[in-house]
Amino acid sequence: MRKMFAVIGITMLLLCSASAAFAAAPIKIGGLFAVTGPASFLGEPEKNTLELLVKEANAKGGINGSKIELFIYDTGGDATKAVQLANKLIKNDKVVAIIGPSTTGESMAVIPVAEKEQIPLVSCAAGIKITDPVKKWVFKTPANDHVAAEKILIQAEKLKQKNIALITVSDSFGSSGREQLKQMAAKRGFKIVADEVYSPKDTDMTPQLTKIKAAKPDAIICWGTNPGPAIITRNIQQLGIKTQVYQSHGVASKKYIELATAQAAEGIMLPAGKLAVFDLLKPSDPQAKLLKDYNTDYKKSYGVEASTFGGYAYDGFQLVAAAIRKGAATAAQIRDGIEKNGRMVGVSGIFKMTPTDHNGLDLGAFEMVRIVKGDWVIVK
Repeated sequence: MRKMFAVIGITMLLLCSASAAFAAAPIKIGGLFAVTGPASFLGEPEKNTLELLVKEANAKGGINGSKIELFIYDTGGDATKAVQLANKLIKNDKVVAIIGPSTTGESMAVIPVAEKEQIPLVSCAAGIKITDPVKKWVFKTPANDHVAAEKILIQAEKLKQKNIALITVSDSFGSSGREQLKQMAAKRGFKIVADEVYSPKDTDMTPQLTKIKAAKPDAIICWGTNPGPAIITRNIQQLGIKTQVYQSHGVASKKYIELATAQAAEGIMLPAGKLAVFDLLKPSDPQAKLLKDYNTDYKKSYGVEASTFGGYAYDGFQLVAAAIRKGAATAAQIRDGIEKNGRMVGVSGIFKMTPTDHNGLDLGAFEMVRIVKGDWVIVK
């Protein structure tokens, strides 16, 4: 009898030890960000934010007793490199989820890898085609570009600006925005009097803007990410164009104002995530405290204010972490957990993922802001 109890005791001890070892197994998460290159204004704050959140989580014992092991690679904004690094994260590092990439082009290139390998990918890029149509393993945290386009056109309607000119960048982000703007403008009764395109590497857009000026639009909508929109803003000032200018959410950071100069950017409007104006929000706003805390923590760690772009990685991590807190451990369980997470307050907005919506944000994700004396004000 004693021998039997001894065997049972040893067996229980081994089981408990195995259970403890299992519980302590790290959760491996990957990050793909354009930390260097022309899109570094996106990737650097995304990388910083993810590192900050993982450090904070691990300092508290991890999630459900398991530490987070983080693998981050710099894509340089290159789609081919992003695909190679995605494969490395999955096959070498054995991650159960990937946050990123930073840009639409990279994300579209990596999607087939995530789908084939069945690893949840939470993109930090805005292009609508990333999640529309829905892909089983792919999610995104920036609001879809059609939401930003609608926000702009609603404001133009209020100001009775019916004749509009478009100037969009020729990359994936710009092409997607151009497509959404044209479709939505047609539905809402706008007339597009000029439709110009520029290359991401162009350093002077006065030829396109000269054509736009001749078309005499009521408003100009520029769609791109820096430095292009900043150059366009300066060119508009140089050409003496007084027409109302709207920028996309792709430049919703103070870096844009710095590059364009406050004088040239004066009066420009754009849809921006609430982080840009968190100090102007009512205390009752569900995002107000989270945004303030995120900005405080980021500034304490990196010496600069948090940006909307870093917020995309913040939300990506929180979506994955929320699934893990509810018991998800495998890639499939994390995917299911993100999709069934319910309502989650994030930096980019209030998320409500569903099997038919892997973005989960609506018009409430943006505030329309105007640049006044080098700063944002909320447009009422």
